Amino acid sequence: MNRNIELLSPAGNLEKLKIAFAYGADAVYGGVSHFSLRIRAGKEFTFETFKEGIDYAHARGKKVYATINGFPFNSQIELLKKHIIKMAELEPDAFIVAAPGVVKLCRELAPQIDIHLSTQANVLNYLDAQVFWDMGVKRIIVAREISLKDVQEIKKHLPDMEIEIFVHGSMCFAYSGRCLISAVQMGRVPNRGSCANDCRFQYTLYAANEDHGTLFRLEEEPGVGTYIFNSKDMNLASHIKEILDSGAVDSVKIEGRTKSPYYAGVTAYAYRQAIDDYFEDKFEADKYQRELHTTKNRGFTDAYLIHRPFEKTDSQNHDYALSKGSYEVSGLVTEDEKHFYCKYKIYPHDEIEIFAPLNSTIEECDNELGKIYQKENGKFYISFNKILTETAKELESVHSGNTNKIQLPGKLPYLTMLRVEIDEKDCCSFE
Repeated sequence: MNRNIELLSPAGNLEKLKIAFAYGADAVYGGVSHFSLRIRAGKEFTFETFKEGIDYAHARGKKVYATINGFPFNSQIELLKKHIIKMAELEPDAFIVAAPGVVKLCRELAPQIDIHLSTQANVLNYLDAQVFWDMGVKRIIVAREISLKDVQEIKKHLPDMEIEIFVHGSMCFAYSGRCLISAVQMGRVPNRGSCANDCRFQYTLYAANEDHGTLFRLEEEPGVGTYIFNSKDMNLASHIKEILDSGAVDSVKIEGRTKSPYYAGVTAYAYRQAIDDYFEDKFEADKYQRELHTTKNRGFTDAYLIHRPFEKTDSQNHDYALSKGSYEVSGLVTEDEKHFYCKYKIYPHDEIEIFAPLNSTIEECDNELGKIYQKENGKFYISFNKILTETAKELESVHSGNTNKIQLPGKLPYLTMLRVEIDEKDCCSFE
């Protein structure tokens, strides 16, 4: 039994990095835009802020893995060499790399940095894993399409190699990163970091008769959508017990560098609970699912780790591209723990749930500004009698466009989120 199982979260920027750690992650992954498979997320980090994130993590005994998992062209090799050297100077705990040539280059230019093989390499068996192990790769992030039995088989043949699996987040229409829909339609190449998510679009279907030159639209049945390439989101929280029982997994990974700070917090929180509860013999799948369903999603599937792809009939969402989730974030508490920034909308006397970082202590209060209180369900809430800015200007309400700090009636932990339930239909059911 591996009690050192790692929870690995996405870090699209410095704020999300801090939130992931506050809500339970052991490590995060991210990078600057160059040679990373999330160019948009990478632009949120500069070399300076990425270094700040690494130092922040190391001061707390946490880890940061740097993504260099794009597939370079010949014209980019010299630039790539400089990038590897510069990233190594930031002292991340590992590089996440996809291409064999880049693995070799990293070993030559930065031998002090561990190499984790990206899921883009699509490793499904111990033969391929052995090749990369012989090249000096310390960890394999296996293909999302792998089964748990095959993960165990790799571990049996390579017991010293670390194995990381994805447990939550978006899935590709094809093998991870190998889809060319975006490249063909938009000129944005998925395996170079600029995927336009064309698989998520709604399409209209036509039939053509080449002999007659006729073209007509195919009418769909009512209620049947045309999101024909749209994969549901992976959600393996209910299978954490099976994953950990296997003894073959060293790290469980959450996808989503471009997703919201709320997503970063909730997913880290839910999977942290699932892992810790497993070791305390009180695993409760419904509890983790309740939290995960509050995030935006495309519907959930347990993907292929437990079931083979040909056995699955529920991995595609034909009806919509992305649901709203069941909660909206109203505020994020600042570092001084006395104020928050509004992220949605707040009116006096609204009842707002407090979603605080892991193991936080919250003290109740009741004063002129408002109150913080605990209800019978065990959750804490906040309600405002007055909405005052940092400079004591009173507002009738506050909305996300307002960039002023808003006073709290009592102190709340840094990075605490204030959230409200919204009217969300049953489009997020877990199967």
